[in-house]
Amino acid sequence: MSTATHRRLTTDSWESLLRAQVTVMREFNKEPLLKELGSREYDVLFNLSRCPSGWLRLNELNDHVLLTQPSISRMVDRLESRGLVQRKTVEEDKRGVLIGLTEAGVAVQKKVGRAHVEHIQEIMEAALSDDEMRTLLVLTEKLQRSVRGN
Repeated sequence: MSTATHRRLTTDSWESLLRAQVTVMREFNKEPLLKELGSREYDVLFNLSRCPSGWLRLNELNDHVLLTQPSISRMVDRLESRGLVQRKTVEEDKRGVLIGLTEAGVAVQKKVGRAHVEHIQEIMEAALSDDEMRTLLVLTEKLQRSVRGN
């Protein structure tokens, strides 16, 4: 394969992956529950729900979402004002702040999460077989490991 052909394949593959992600995310954003709780807000609640201790530092949360540090700080402020997350000071480091879900946040995350999982399942099953989903999983994990240097 020539260098130019390889370069074109590389960019076409990347653009296709990105377009697929944008198309699917636009479809997800049509979910009625994501109208009352935006997809980025849900992403924050989801990541907090997956934390074994139930708490994450703001900078750790930032590692898991596609938002800048100032944006995530403002979002956490909004979620806190809605009673969905809470803050506490890190015992060992009084400057550190931990973010965790409130009971209301847990309930909202579960409610939206159930509907979101059903929608994900509908979209994925309509387009891909189980074998294709496994292949997609292998390929996307491989890409992530490569970028991370693992």
